[in-house]
Amino acid sequence: MSADMRYSYAVTRADAASDALDEELRRIRGVADTPVRLVRAHGLAAVVSPVPERDFDERALKARLEDLDWLESVARAHHAVVEAVFARTALLPLRLATLHRDDDRVRDMLTRRAEEFGALLDRLAGQVEWGVKVYALPPPPGSPVPATTTASAGGSPGRDYLRGRQRQRRSGEDAWRAAHEAVLRVDAEVRPLAVDRVQHRLQEGELAVGPGRNVSNDAYLVPRGSGDDFRARAEGVARSFDGIRVEVTGPWAPYSFAAPERTDEEVGAP
Repeated sequence: MSADMRYSYAVTRADAASDALDEELRRIRGVADTPVRLVRAHGLAAVVSPVPERDFDERALKARLEDLDWLESVARAHHAVVEAVFARTALLPLRLATLHRDDDRVRDMLTRRAEEFGALLDRLAGQVEWGVKVYALPPPPGSPVPATTTASAGGSPGRDYLRGRQRQRRSGEDAWRAAHEAVLRVDAEVRPLAVDRVQHRLQEGELAVGPGRNVSNDAYLVPRGSGDDFRARAEGVARSFDGIRVEVTGPWAPYSFAAPERTDEEVGAP
């Protein structure tokens, strides 16, 4: 029979981990459909659940991380637990698949890193994360230049084709410049409301959702009460530009500003 490991979702302060939070955790299920609870030490509390070692030790994880369906199910369960706790108290979300061998290792993590975790919790108190992505949209339907054209007066089909390609290229370059100008304008509008900003990798391939090419993928740390103003400012910039799309998401638990570095004793996904 396989032993259980501890999957850690987040860290909060022990004095904020009230009976109401304990009751809330008893109503939800975590990764691998396991019960969620708190492990307390050194004034802090880690939100954890047991997971089977055969599926979550280092060797198993390396194989399973290639399975996108499995990874998505873990990410969804992880996010659901974090959001349930975040609805009740400030927290420090941990990286996806942060695992320890047992409760004692979790307590050891809390004790050794109490100062680091405490400073992060102080910084994140009352803050939420908002995401802003800017996309350069493709030319409208009908704009692509056909492979052959009728020669204009004094010209030839080949020359007309090349001129058309040049116009198309200039149009694409103009859209790209407009998108980057929109990125700067969005940032100028929302930064006065934000405590911090993190620039993430652009979304491409399977990660790209919706029309357009992603030209910025930023996260902002914003006071909880400023969210409506933040969204309105970002979306207002979008209305002043043609050929771009601005996607605003949130509010979220502050994942982009919270995840501490993993230690050697922890097993998990990057």
